[in-house]
Order: sequence, then C-alpha cells, then structure tokens
Amino acid sequence: MVYSMTGFGRGEATTEGYRITAEIRSVNNRYLDLNLKLPRRLLCAETEVRSLLKRYMKRGKVDLFVSYVSDEGIGAQVRYNHEIAREYLESLKRMAMDFGLEDDVHLTSLARFPDVFTTEEEELDENEMTAGILQAVEAACRQFVEVRKKEGGFLRDDLIEKLTVMASDVDAIRERSPQIIEEYKQSLRAKVADLLEDNKIDEGRLSAEITLYADKICVDEELVRLTSHIGQMKDALEKGDERDGIGRKLDFIAQEMNREANTILSKSTDLEISDRGIGLKTTIEKVREQIQNVE
Repeated sequence: MVYSMTGFGRGEATTEGYRITAEIRSVNNRYLDLNLKLPRRLLCAETEVRSLLKRYMKRGKVDLFVSYVSDEGIGAQVRYNHEIAREYLESLKRMAMDFGLEDDVHLTSLARFPDVFTTEEEELDENEMTAGILQAVEAACRQFVEVRKKEGGFLRDDLIEKLTVMASDVDAIRERSPQIIEEYKQSLRAKVADLLEDNKIDEGRLSAEITLYADKICVDEELVRLTSHIGQMKDALEKGDERDGIGRKLDFIAQEMNREANTILSKSTDLEISDRGIGLKTTIEKVREQIQNVE
C-alpha cells in the first residue's frame, strides 16, 4: 500500500462538558517530524499523543493542533476583588483631597485598574481530559490516513505508468544493441577492404577488433540490473505492506536506476540508444521527484 506524505485529518471528542478538537496537517519530510500545538492546560497528554501519532505515520512534517471549548459556556469565571477595588477608591479620594481636585471617579474607570477583576479557570481532571484528547486525535488520525491513502493511490498509478515507459526504453535498447555490432562489423569490413584493395582481409584480426568494440559498448549487465530494479519498484508499489513506509526503499531503487542509465549513456556510440538513454534519465528523474511524496 502506498501512502502520500501530504494529508489532513480532523477529529472531535467530548468529555467533562468540554468539546475537544484535533486537526492534523502534514507535508513532505525525509523523517517523521512531529510538531504538537496543545493548549497549556492540555500539555499533560503530550507524551501519549506523540506515541499515538507514531502508530499512524512513518515520515513527514506533521503539525497537530488541539483546542477545547466548554459545551456549557464555562471553564473560566470572572472574580470581583472587593478589597482591591476599595483600596483603589480610597486612594483616589485621598488624592482628590490632597490636590484639591474634583472627585470624578466612575465605575468604569475603577473597573479598569489591575486586579479589580480576575479570571479563574476551573480545575480539569487530567485523566479525563487526556482520554478525550486521545479520542479526538485518533479520530483525526483515521481521517488523515484515509486522505493519505487516497492520494497514495494516485502516486502509485503515476509511478507504475512511468515504470512502464522505462521498461519500453530498456526493451528498445536491448533490441538495438546487437544491430550496432552488425553495423559496425559491416562498416569496418568495408573500410578495411577499401584500404587493402585486392589484398585478402585478415578475418582473425577483424574478429578481434569487433570483439573489442562489442565489449566496450556492451550494456547487457546494465539492462539486466535496470530491468530488475523496475520489477522491484513495481512489486513494492503493488504489494507493499500496508504500513511499512516504502518511500525510502523506492528512493534507493531510483538511485540505482539512475546509476545504470548513466552507464548506458557513457557507453553509447549510437544515436538511437543515446536518445533512449536520455529518455530513461528523464523518466527516472520524474520518478525520483514523485517518490519524495511517498511515505
């Protein structure tokens, strides 16, 4: 199974009168990079949340956002501090008397002074809240995985199509290679005949020269390995374990493909094979780019 590294998931849970929401977003990354953004009061669940996320993902830069609100509009209460307000009021009155000022203290003015009003958050049951957070995060993870799976299907189909194009180029090079030897043999024989005119051609030396040339341009081993790499990648794409995270394996195979294509191009003296080799290189580069999206 192929999974994309980009995805989104959202989940909710309710506990103790609170509604907890979790959202997950991810982009490509070589390794698993978890970035958790939990409210300060919910940091008690961070360790469990990290462990849960690692069960659902292997690679990618993953951002998790968790928030909570009260279903009943509670969670924080405003407290009026009578003693502090009285101290402010008495101090203002003394100031007015000391400087002969008009006493124009208003309620709204007094209410703006620090600590006249404060907010107090209700105590939360950490165990209950942790359970609710994990429930919301797991729901988000399930949706997240489905999105990744769907996108991964598109990636798999696209990669298999590109591998089919590569296999076609490999077959064309394999078919063309023997023809190059025969063409070289005929060309060399014609040149030698022109030089020797009526003298007899030394078939032994001619055969040795052709053998040397054939060894120099032979790409049979490269074609065999390239065919094997194409088969391995197709097999990984079609039969990979559901949660094994095959991105790194595919990336390694693609590197090996590129190495074989480079060798074929370096040995080529034929325009048609060179064109096919360039086509291989181009397709392999597209495959490598696409693999960067695979978990």
